[in-house]
Amino acid sequence: MTELPGVYRFFDQSNHILYVGKAKNLKKRVSSYFQRTQLSPRIERMVQKIARMETTATRTETEALILENNLIKALAPPFNILFRDDKSYPYLMITGHTFPRIASYRGKVDKKNKYFGPFPNSWAVKSSVQILQKVFLLRTCEDTVFKNRSRPCLLHQIHRCSAPCVGLVSTSQYQEDVGKAVSFLAGNHASVMKDLEKSMLAFSDALEFEKAASVRDRITDLSNVLQQQSMDAVADGQNNIDIIAVAEQHGHICVNLAMVRGGRHLGDRPYFPIVVRNDTGAASEISEYLLSFMVQRYLDDVDLSDGSDLQKLVPTVFVMSHPLGDDEGLLIKSLEERLGKKVQFITHPQGQRKHWLTMAQGNAQIALAKRISERSGAQARTIALMELLQLDIDDSELFRVECFDISHTSGEATQASCVVYQKNDMQNKEYRRFNIEGITPGDDYAAMRQVLERRYANFLELPEDKIPHVILVDGGKGQVEAAKMVLNELGVDNRLIVGVAKGDGRKVGLETLIFADDRAPLLLGVDNIALMLVAQIRDEAHRFAITGMRAKRQKTRNVSRLEEIEGIGAKRRQKLLSRFGGIKGVAGATIEELSQVEGISQSLAEQIYKQLH
Repeated sequence: MTELPGVYRFFDQSNHILYVGKAKNLKKRVSSYFQRTQLSPRIERMVQKIARMETTATRTETEALILENNLIKALAPPFNILFRDDKSYPYLMITGHTFPRIASYRGKVDKKNKYFGPFPNSWAVKSSVQILQKVFLLRTCEDTVFKNRSRPCLLHQIHRCSAPCVGLVSTSQYQEDVGKAVSFLAGNHASVMKDLEKSMLAFSDALEFEKAASVRDRITDLSNVLQQQSMDAVADGQNNIDIIAVAEQHGHICVNLAMVRGGRHLGDRPYFPIVVRNDTGAASEISEYLLSFMVQRYLDDVDLSDGSDLQKLVPTVFVMSHPLGDDEGLLIKSLEERLGKKVQFITHPQGQRKHWLTMAQGNAQIALAKRISERSGAQARTIALMELLQLDIDDSELFRVECFDISHTSGEATQASCVVYQKNDMQNKEYRRFNIEGITPGDDYAAMRQVLERRYANFLELPEDKIPHVILVDGGKGQVEAAKMVLNELGVDNRLIVGVAKGDGRKVGLETLIFADDRAPLLLGVDNIALMLVAQIRDEAHRFAITGMRAKRQKTRNVSRLEEIEGIGAKRRQKLLSRFGGIKGVAGATIEELSQVEGISQSLAEQIYKQLH
């Protein structure tokens, strides 16, 4: 085996991935697993399962670290410390329009617009947008609305917008306000205050007292915001900082991330690692969890060479509750190479940074206590359902339920949903929707047969951890019989099937469980905690099905409305959908934008606009 740096992967006898690791020296690192006698319980359990391994050599240890992170996210090995891959952080976006718009944004950033953040949650973005509206009077309306305004909207009347849509503010003045907003978001609060004060004095000297009073009010609002945010530390240059605190309790771990952007504390968000259950209840070294979080959070596979604002959004100062251990230098080097700028790790902060870290640690403890409480309650419901169904499963986290529901409107836009419950929680990433076609509209039994045939066509080839212990179907005897027929044809044990029949008035607590074998139906009662879990899973399947059905129905109806317009044939319809990315984009386009599509005249564009509005 090579002594180069690289990444190694362990597999079990069924060829399922167990673990991904990095090494400075692959030969020494891999051999250490089989020579050491004092392994952590988690790693010891893993070593017992190893059947084979693979290695990938890299040029540097930094490349190995990045490759390890990418493989962990892609393969989700059960023995790695894996945090949920949450890429839904919202940003505050200022568009590249002549009169820029401010808005919350999620997704990939580009060069056209300016971005600030990321923010820990949508509430933090909303708060910042409100500040920019109140102090700098920037618009929030969509471009399609902006282009078609003939008079100021309500936001102008309540002094939240300068109404550039109808020319009540000049381009230069609006751009100046945008510049001040950008400076504020970057943390240059003092210079923004000075500029506003100069404007107020200039208006006052020119005897334009109404304008001076308006600027005075904006200064007052901005002062109140800064006081509420405790901005006494901004003068020290503490603009963009991430504060990361780790809390441990009874073998459970929480990593809490607090964000400071432009000197403003925007709030925090807790993260909980997904790891193999440790029979001893002991936690791994906190530094290992912290390092895993840092790598997965900041060394994602993102191209930073395109000149976008993303580099500016990643902070260079990290305040942490615990040291990172031996790999701290490697992580710093990797971050600096990735970002092209110096990075600083601080574990013993002073002043305002110390106060922020104390807050983050307190919030981590609170979030962890809440998590433990919620998980213990969920575990109790899971165990109660397993006992009720007489299932002999050693670990409640292995118990898997898949639930199906059918949704349509009088046979239109039929969709089936499949939701998954495992590890004492709903597994959102494993949800699936199925478009049901080729059946008599409104035939729920045929729809149920079709979705089960498609879902379990390869049932016998599923990995052990993906085989459901219970298949819930929303319905009574008819739905259960339809499901039973499918599973019999596939050679699958039909005792997995449990129907959830609604009671009188469809009231929660009156449901009856219907079985596919000879067991008698069960009426559990409203206080039964096992029924609470069944109802939760069933309701989630219903929600997921009905939202998909509504979206499909609306899309179908909108396309139909487009087809009904005289002069719109298949070719023009396809050009419109391709140009605007779908019917939603067509509906959001202006008459001018529609007329720019090949084959769409001005009059036809007007017809399309009227039809879709």
